Parts: sequence; structure tokens; C-alpha cells
Amino acid sequence: MKLIIVESPAKARTITNFLGRGYKVIASKGHIRDLPKSRFGITVDEETKELIPKYAVAKENTATVKEIRDLAKKSDEIYIATDEDREGEAIGWHIAHAIKKDPEELPRIVFHEITKTAITDALKHARKIDMNMVNAQQARRLLDRVVGYKLSPLMASKIQKGLSAGRVQSSALKLIVDREREIKAFVPQEYWDINTLFKTDIEATLIEHNGEKLSKLSIENKDRANKIAQSVKNDKFVIDAIETKERKSKTPPPFMTSTLQQTASSKLGFTPKKTMMVAQSLYEGVNTPDGTSGVITYMRTDSLNLAKEAVSAVRDEIESRFGSKYLPKSPKVYTKKAKGAQEAHEAIRPTMLSFTPKIAAQYLKGDEIKLYTLIYERFMACQMEDAVFEQQSILFKGDENIYRASGRKLVFDGFYKLTGNEDKDKLLPALKEGEDAQIQSVKPEQHFTELPSRYSEAALIKKLESEGIGRPSTYAPTIATLSNRTYVSIEKKQIVPTDMAFTVTEILEKNFGNIVDVSFTANMEEKLDEIAEGNTDWQKLLSDFYFPFEKQIEEGKKNIISLKMAKPLGRNCPKCGEELLLRSGRFGQFVACSGFPKCKYTEQVDEDGNKVEKQEEIAEDKCDKCGKDMVVKSGRNGQFLACSGYPECKNTKSISVEEKTSDTPCPECGCKISLKNSRRGAFWGCENYPKCKFISKFEPTTIKCREDGCDGVLAARVYRNKDVYECVKCKKRTPKEEIDK
Repeated sequence: MKLIIVESPAKARTITNFLGRGYKVIASKGHIRDLPKSRFGITVDEETKELIPKYAVAKENTATVKEIRDLAKKSDEIYIATDEDREGEAIGWHIAHAIKKDPEELPRIVFHEITKTAITDALKHARKIDMNMVNAQQARRLLDRVVGYKLSPLMASKIQKGLSAGRVQSSALKLIVDREREIKAFVPQEYWDINTLFKTDIEATLIEHNGEKLSKLSIENKDRANKIAQSVKNDKFVIDAIETKERKSKTPPPFMTSTLQQTASSKLGFTPKKTMMVAQSLYEGVNTPDGTSGVITYMRTDSLNLAKEAVSAVRDEIESRFGSKYLPKSPKVYTKKAKGAQEAHEAIRPTMLSFTPKIAAQYLKGDEIKLYTLIYERFMACQMEDAVFEQQSILFKGDENIYRASGRKLVFDGFYKLTGNEDKDKLLPALKEGEDAQIQSVKPEQHFTELPSRYSEAALIKKLESEGIGRPSTYAPTIATLSNRTYVSIEKKQIVPTDMAFTVTEILEKNFGNIVDVSFTANMEEKLDEIAEGNTDWQKLLSDFYFPFEKQIEEGKKNIISLKMAKPLGRNCPKCGEELLLRSGRFGQFVACSGFPKCKYTEQVDEDGNKVEKQEEIAEDKCDKCGKDMVVKSGRNGQFLACSGYPECKNTKSISVEEKTSDTPCPECGCKISLKNSRRGAFWGCENYPKCKFISKFEPTTIKCREDGCDGVLAARVYRNKDVYECVKCKKRTPKEEIDK
């Protein structure tokens, strides 16, 4: 008997269908040996500076190990057939040790798809376990254990029980927090468009005025917009140039893990976690006309390579279904990879082109057919001809102004024949150069720059990939961990950081800047790649990281101010009934519910711990809807007026700010700065705008920011009822007394 050991029971069942009676296929059900859960599990040799892992078989895996060991004793040959990435290589190595076999003696087989042909071919080309890949995985596992095991307890002891921190997790959280800081610091910028129609409803864009090239934000106020609009009305235009050129819409590349997750999110509304679960079932085996089989290739990959046989088959299919004009003369090759891509051999594609989405719909479940169709059509589209557009451009020239109108039409649909054309034609009428062009209408229109958008799950994955943080297998689990730890919430498909996310990130930035630094995490991934290629010693990487990090941990234990100190107040929360606690935070004392994070009730207190009742300021204005008093409220964009009759009357009104000049010069150019008003609230801006674009929500001082590498100045403000200084650039907040002392 020949024994084949895989990871997944579903995969084992599928492979069993392809092999004869002489084979037995069994699943390890993932890792059967790992670092222990209850202790550090790493011994540090002070002489050699090596980190020695102490692996153990978990209780829940002992039965599986015994079963594999018993079967191994009866087998003539034992094949390791775990997944073809580093994780799979390491699992195979651990299996060998767990069943007391020499990993060097066990044949290792790999396959990118679970089909009869692929399995049969793999058995003919067995190799040995790749120890470079195993060591790369060991290095990653030990790095993550060191960071998680040392840093998480520190965060829990200083902030709140149950918190965690990790190498990839903390870098991802910082990206989310940094984006939220951008949003909070955002000051809208006013700009105007001169919406113009030429005869026969031709929309055109003003690109030049009196010799000045205009961009989106060039027209910054109403007065200038009206002057330009009047100039346009008085101008006489002719058609100066008509240009027609061909433009191609390139075929999309085949899917890899990150792009599959992003596209499934935007087109199907799948979360990354759901996408991977569905893809896993398609890879491991589903019902087909020929029985159970894997219908897509391995779904954890950052490669765009395609097997020659698969490309040849899809080219035949394209010519058969759509004709030779849709088939390029030679196969298309996609070589662009994610930063540091090393793990996978091939992009995600269907394993059987004969299993079309139409046929698959009779065998697959609802979510499976949706994702399979996406993969199938992307694979076919990537080998079809580009779509071709005729791009049209018309230049309208006057004495003082120049306009451009653009249009296009599809002249060859190419891969759109399969996927459909999402880009609609915009045709321009037939005109001639030199003829007069009459203005139909001119209308100045005010706009404001928009807030930066929060990350969606798909957008965060794209950012992680572009920065080289993590690998295909880590994207979905990282986001799930952040959500499970209540660092973030998903609201309307956007990732929103909680207050705890800011607290943890601020402490990590101050005390463990290298851990949350994007470049540090990306560089570590590159070093792990070098280990996998046999170019770096994995123990040297670990020791170079461990000993400096251990010093950081010890310093953190001494220097990080505990935010966890709590004093029971002997009264209950008015929201949930749990006991209220007096806590100490970075900006002073406050009262919070002991039921946090489920209950987020808080109270502001004075220095003696007494509750501070917020007195609403009554404005002079009356509500123009119900006649009641208007009161001053504070929101994310500053103060505003709200009706005191809320919630019966929900009328609000912005507070107009009288423009005034600061005694502090502009920190960027030295000119005067003044308080201005916008639709989103008041802000301080340089009077030398647009040459100088300095803005700040709070009046700056001449005090320089003390953060390394930051050349900003501090602005005085109130944060959580405490006086603080906040840097206008890096947004770092410091209690006022720390700066003034």
C-alpha cells in the first residue's frame, strides 16, 4: 500500500476518487505539530544566539497522528502531498517528525490543481522536502510568536485585558488609523468649474485662461470664477483642432489571491474571508459531470504565470467560440508580480475549460457558481484581443480661453465580447477645423474637495499587497483578527478604527516604531523570501531581531504609562447597569463603564474625580423651523448650531466665523495666516494661497514638534476636555503641561 498525506479531508476524498486500490489518502487536518499554545515555546541559546523552537503535538491532534502513524507502518511508501507553498512545505516536514520518519527520506509531491492528470503526473515527479522553504516558514512562525507573545501581554497589562499585537496585524492597523487621522485633519478646499456647453450640447472643459494652464483646483473662489465666466461669454471661439486616435483597453491579467478578493468584493459583495472559503471548496473538489474534482487551481498565489497547456487550451476555446479575430497572434504573458512574490507557481484559473459556467450552474452552489464564473471569464478574457476605441478630441480656441471636448466610440469589442462593455460610448458630432463654435451656456459651479475615503476590505488588501505587508494567505485572517479584537468595525463596507485602535497605535508608534513601520514589515518579508531561496540564514534573521526587540519590551514595561488603573466608584452605569470605574488616561482622569467594550459609556470628570456636567451654550439664533433656541454643539468638523427641540426638530445650522488674522506667521512661508470659514467648518489658512497651501483646523504656535523627523509646529486645542498641543503635520497630541514645563 502507498500512503498519501494531504492537509484537507475534502482534498483527500477528491484524490481518492482518482487513484486505485493500492493507495490510501489521509488528511492531517492542517498543522498537527506547532509551538505550544500555553507557553512561549522557544529556547534562546545565549552562546550561539540561536532561537530553538520546542514543537509539540496538540491534544486535539493526537488521534490523527496515531492514525497516520499506524497507516505509515503498514505502507510500502509514504508521500507528503501538502499544499505547494511554504506553509504546506513546513506542514509536511512536521508530519514526518510527528510520525517519527526522516523528512529527507519521504518523497514530496506537489500539484497546482486537483485533477486526475495532475495527481498522476505529480506521483511520477516526486522530490524531497525543500528545507529552505521550511526554514522560511519557521522564521516567520517564530518571529510572529516572539512579537505576539511578548508584545500582546504588555499591551494587555498597560491598556486592557484581551488586547493583542502582531507583526503584520499592527502594521495593517496603523494604515487604517493613519487614514482616519487624514480624515479628521481634512480641511475642504473650495474650487470652481466653469461648466460650458458649445452648440449641439457639446460638453467641454476649460484648460487655459489668458495663457495660464488650469487644473482642477485652479479657480479657487467665486469672484475669479465669475470673472472667467464673463471672459468666456465675451470670447469668440473657433474649432482649432480635431484629433482622432486609436486607444486600446488592455485585457485584464488572470487572478491572483489579492485581485480575486478585490474583484469578488466589488462585483459580488463577498468579504475576503468568504471569497477564500468558497475558493477553497472549488480547489479541493466539487461535483462535476465526471465526478468529484477540483475545478480551479491553487487559490493562495501571488503569481501571474500560466501553464503552457492551459494557455494553449484556452486559445483553442477562444477561436472556437468567438472566431480568429478575437485571438491574438501569440499568447499573452503577464509577468508583473506583487512585491516579493515567491510562493506560488501559477495564477488562479479553471482546471477544465469544458466545465463552463453554464454547465457548472447545474452542479455548484450559489456562491460557488458566482465565484467560479468570475474566475473562468477572467482566465478566458486575459488571452483575448484588446478592445479598441476611437478617441476623439476637439480644441475650441478663443482670444482668452481654450476648451477641450473629448469623446470616444468602441470600434472593436475584443475581450468585451465575453465580459461586456462597462465603458459607454460618448460620441461627438461631425465638425470641421476652422469653423466658428457658438457658446450655448456658461455656468460657474462651486465644489469642495472631498474627504479621503476609509479603506474597504478590498482597498486595504490592495494597500497591503502594494506595500509588501504579509502574503496571500495572511490578508483575510489579518482583517478578521482586527475585527475580532474590536480594533475596527465594518460600517457600510468601510473599515472604521475604534478608540482602542488609536490608543494601541499611539503607544506602539512611540515605543515600538519599527514594529508598526510599513517599510520594516515589508523588508522582513523580503528577508523571508531570501531564506526561501537559500540566500539568508534563518537563525541570523531571528537573532538580529530578537535581542534588540527584547530590550524594547523591557523598556516598555518601565516607560509606558498604564492606562489600566481603575478605581470602583460605587455606582452603576446608567446604560447597562455595570459598575462605573475611575480610570487614568493619557489626557487625565475619566469615568468609564466596566462593561467596556460592550458598553462604551463615559463621563468627563475634573481633577478631583467629580463629574463635569456639560452646559449647553445657548446661541442668539432661533430655529427657523420651530422657533426654539439653537444650542452650540461639537461635531467631527467643529462646532455647529442644533435645535434645542431635538429629536422632534432636527434642524442644524453652520456657525459663521468672523475672519481674523493670527499673530503667528505661516510656518511654511512666513506670510500672515487668518481664520476662514468653509462648508465643513472654520480653519486657519495662509493668505499667500494658492502659492502657499498651509491649512490647520487649529491656530498654530511657533513651538516646534518634538517627534523625530517631523518639522511641523504645534497648535493648542482641547481634546477630550483636556488642554493639549497637536502637531499640524503629524497630528501627534501631547498634554499641554508636558510642553509648557
